Amino acid sequence: MALFTTPTIIIIIFFFSPFFNISTNAKFSEQFAEATTNSPHRTAEKTTHLHFYFHDIVSGPHPTAVTVAGTRNKFGATAMIDDPLTENPDPGSKVVGRAQGIYATSSKDTVSLLMVLNFVFHEGVYNGSALSVLGRNRFLEPVRELPVLGGTGIFRFARGYALAKTVTFNVGTGDAVVEYNVFVLHH
Repeated sequence: MALFTTPTIIIIIFFFSPFFNISTNAKFSEQFAEATTNSPHRTAEKTTHLHFYFHDIVSGPHPTAVTVAGTRNKFGATAMIDDPLTENPDPGSKVVGRAQGIYATSSKDTVSLLMVLNFVFHEGVYNGSALSVLGRNRFLEPVRELPVLGGTGIFRFARGYALAKTVTFNVGTGDAVVEYNVFVLHH
């Protein structure tokens, strides 16, 4: 009578074979960290605070947010956005960038959005740079915190958080202006 079946023998060979054995080497990790730290492209880490207003327009002839799946205001509704970011809450104020991405209603029990977006900047030293945000937005709360997961351009290697505070929300149209204070660490 055989002690092991064929599948058992294959599993034993796989896990105990030196070919498939994965091990870590602390020296390699130290060398990698040292090489990264001494890289000529690496600069001192900076903290940047950005302050702007997000204009989410779902009504009128030129909306900046369009429902692409589901029924608006129902669980699973998904919108594609290209919202202007301005210096002041006035929609006519200077546009400093765009919020581009998607958001979707993500909870059956509470009112919240899953937001996946990039803050793409068009002004000043940030022109051509972007920050990536991914997180839960319980938009009825007075202040919401969203994680900043990365960035491009000046914001390469960025990490941080964004605080969102609704300035105006029109119940009839669904249009909103949201103040953002974004704090990021980057090189």
